[in-house]
Amino acid sequence: MITRKRLSTGACALLAVLAVGLFPSGAAADEPAAKEPPKVELVLDVSGSMRARDIDGQSRMAAAKQAFHEVLDAVPEEVELGIRTLGADYPGDDREKGCKDTRQLYPVGPLDRTEAKTAVATLAPTGWTPIGPALLGAAEDLKGGDATRRIVLITDGEDTCAPLDPCEVARDIAARGIHLTIDTLGLVPNAKIRQQLTCIAEATGGTYTSVRHTDELSKRVRQLVDRAADPVVTPVATQGAERCVDAPVLRPGLYTDRETFGQHRWYRVDVLPGQELRAAVSVSADRAVNDDYGVLMRAVTLRGREIVRRSEAGDGRTDVISTGLRYPKEPVDGVDADKPAAETVCLQVSNSFSAPPSVKTTPGMPIELSLDIVDAPDEASDVAAFGLGRGWWLLGALVLAGFVGGLLWGWVSRWRVAVWRTH
Repeated sequence: MITRKRLSTGACALLAVLAVGLFPSGAAADEPAAKEPPKVELVLDVSGSMRARDIDGQSRMAAAKQAFHEVLDAVPEEVELGIRTLGADYPGDDREKGCKDTRQLYPVGPLDRTEAKTAVATLAPTGWTPIGPALLGAAEDLKGGDATRRIVLITDGEDTCAPLDPCEVARDIAARGIHLTIDTLGLVPNAKIRQQLTCIAEATGGTYTSVRHTDELSKRVRQLVDRAADPVVTPVATQGAERCVDAPVLRPGLYTDRETFGQHRWYRVDVLPGQELRAAVSVSADRAVNDDYGVLMRAVTLRGREIVRRSEAGDGRTDVISTGLRYPKEPVDGVDADKPAAETVCLQVSNSFSAPPSVKTTPGMPIELSLDIVDAPDEASDVAAFGLGRGWWLLGALVLAGFVGGLLWGWVSRWRVAVWRTH
């Protein structure tokens, strides 16, 4: 009898184990799928100009390799990272071949730090600067899935393979709606290079940074890789106002709104001394619209003084148009440094879309507004860093120059009259 009971109990236990193995519990079946890891591809310029020795007494290539060595050690475990080069293989003068010189040095995926470092160590400055083709290649390397994706471009010069304009390439990438951000880092403080790299970054909501030292390069690349590891931000619905005084006060983040044809929308952001406001906006043409349109973003003070503006025009080739701006606010010294007062910056977003009479204008077109506040650079090269308020310096200098010039002219005139009377 006891034996039968034991056999019966063992049989029940075995059936229970089999049932659990064959039929997973409802809780386990309903578990969400694992989130895709964020993906980053570092795009490194290996063109001939990287031989120049003007970064901390070493060549630009050596500085980049040292920075990569430090960055690869600090990549978060959850990030899948790849490396692409441009200008690393073809040393000749054939432009067609030089402008195809881009390849994936290390595939995007789980990082083998030793293998990646070894691959970077073999690079030597070689050829052309095909930035546009490299960006297209990097976008292909990162395609597919819903993971956070980021391209970090490190270069010391502007593209040498026009008419494939890298800024247009960035706009086309943004128009695909794949949420791929391009950040650019320039190793040479050249106005033309800065303009091109800023355009590339702003087209996708990324950032441009000028770096002149190895530690700055390493630090900035690590920041951007870490940013990719952050959770994807869910856009927050907001509603801009018709006037700045009525506008909502927004914090750093991602926001959505709607804007009818030709409408102006206002938002407010508080910026402390020593901080830099970075704002980007994208307007989606979710209906048939006429060719030739544009989007404008302005930063204005509460009193109406314009600080900086950025605009972008389109001609119907894409269904998304984007622009962005930066406003670095200088730090304060003295007694106010302990408790600095924030400045309220008014952001105006406008568009110049139009549509055929048969197209409905309501609801408005979807817009996406991205706001970020970071530490301001020590020597910001942006127009806003100079600030229109500092125009008083120029005005004062002109007034002083005019006053001194008047005195000199008066003295010279009197001297000439005295000489004339003497003779």
